[in-house]
Amino acid sequence: QVQLVESGGGSVQAGGSLKLSCAASGRIFSIYAFGWHRQAPGKQRELVAAIPPGGATNYADSVKGRFTISRDNAKNTVTLQMNNLKPDDTAVYYCNVDLRTVTGRAEYWGQGTQVTVSS
Repeated sequence: QVQLVESGGGSVQAGGSLKLSCAASGRIFSIYAFGWHRQAPGKQRELVAAIPPGGATNYADSVKGRFTISRDNAKNTVTLQMNNLKPDDTAVYYCNVDLRTVTGRAEYWGQGTQVTVSS
C-alpha cells in the first residue's frame, strides 16, 4: 500500500508565494518520476512540473521562471515552490509519482490541495 500526503495549499494574493509538499510512504522499492498537476474548474487536468530521477526538470510554459520543483530521494518527497502567483494559477494541485513496489511499477496520485490566488 502506498500513500501520498500533500500539504501546503491555501489562499494568497497575486504576487505571493506558496510551497506545496508531497510525501510518499509505504513499501516503496524505488521512485522514478515525481510530478505536480493541476485542475482548474471547468478545465482539464494539466501537467505543471515533473522531475525524473536524474533531476532534469520539466515545466509547463505558463509556470516557467515562477515555479520550482525539487525532490528529496532520501525522504521520498517532492516540493513545488510557487512564486509570483497569478489568479490563473488557482486550481486543485495534485502530486503524482511513478514508483515500484513489491507488486510492480505503478502510478499513484495524491488527494489534491487547493490553491487560490486572488487579484
